[in-house]
Amino acid sequence: MRMFGKKRRGPVIKTQYLKLHWDTEDPFVFASHHADDYPKGNAQQAPPLREIGGRDLGRDYKKIFGFRMYHGKVVPGFPMHAHWGYETVTIPEIGFIDHFDSLGNQGRYGFGDVQWVSAGSMYLHDEMYPLAYDDRPNPNNITQIMLNLPLKDKGTEPAVGMMWSENIPVVNGRDENGGEYSVKIIAGSFGGKDALPPNGVSLAANENNRIRILMIRMSPGSKIVLPAVTSTINRNLYFISGGTVGIGGEAYESSQRLKLKGDEDITMTNEDAEGTYWLLEGEPIGERMSSFGPVILGSDKDVRKAMDHIRRNEFDSWPWDLVDKFHPKGTERFIRFSDDREERPPV
Repeated sequence: MRMFGKKRRGPVIKTQYLKLHWDTEDPFVFASHHADDYPKGNAQQAPPLREIGGRDLGRDYKKIFGFRMYHGKVVPGFPMHAHWGYETVTIPEIGFIDHFDSLGNQGRYGFGDVQWVSAGSMYLHDEMYPLAYDDRPNPNNITQIMLNLPLKDKGTEPAVGMMWSENIPVVNGRDENGGEYSVKIIAGSFGGKDALPPNGVSLAANENNRIRILMIRMSPGSKIVLPAVTSTINRNLYFISGGTVGIGGEAYESSQRLKLKGDEDITMTNEDAEGTYWLLEGEPIGERMSSFGPVILGSDKDVRKAMDHIRRNEFDSWPWDLVDKFHPKGTERFIRFSDDREERPPV
């Protein structure tokens, strides 16, 4: 756990520099941001052998030639792994993700789509990053946000939902000086628009939880106001890229997390470069829980039982022939559920 900087006066309470994984506050568990400059793909949608030689394949988190393989050995990404007791919101702004899971669902999504997984009980999936193009580089930019579930919802059946980029509400605005901004609404509301509904068991499905996930892009010199909500919410702004942002009379550099007051209007002035921000806010669940690895439950005993269940049953519960399965070259965006329903983005 990386610590916040010193406490401040004004609307920004504390600050913290960002790394690959972002610290969060209740009701969020953690978040991560993957940005890799993958090269042209070969016939297997993988990097050329000369660029993956010498890596610790299966555990490659060092950026060599501008990219990581993560736990992938052919295609980069994350082979079969478990989630239990929380939700995962995955947003690939650039690049594709191939997805298979223990429910029998499969799909390919990317370029602004959002996958929302609510895993109240054991859920297994793989998430591979295919290098789908062989005539151009395959950069990716993926944000993944983990959202906790209250104790009453631990043990509920897993649910998977897909939000296609073309359907996600976006608020485009211009301030009084002509500066432009764009706000993509993943959860909650902003500027008179509401997010698409999440899974029914989701913490975000109940408006009393005040869950809001926004991706904000701002032009140089532009200004935007985050309206006050309540003093009880946890509100954090993640300044991903850009130059500096002005809040409350102070300037903050990019690659920082800013903990903000929840009961004040927050005026942000994006100063000298194109800026990208993520806003995560919500009412804390406030329940004592225990976690280890991929499991978050009510007690250490529950977590130990769950981890033992995963070890004993994960391979028998996996309906696919490979743990790092990905789709053939040329596959377009789609999701196919276990009951053979299929959804594709609007034409």
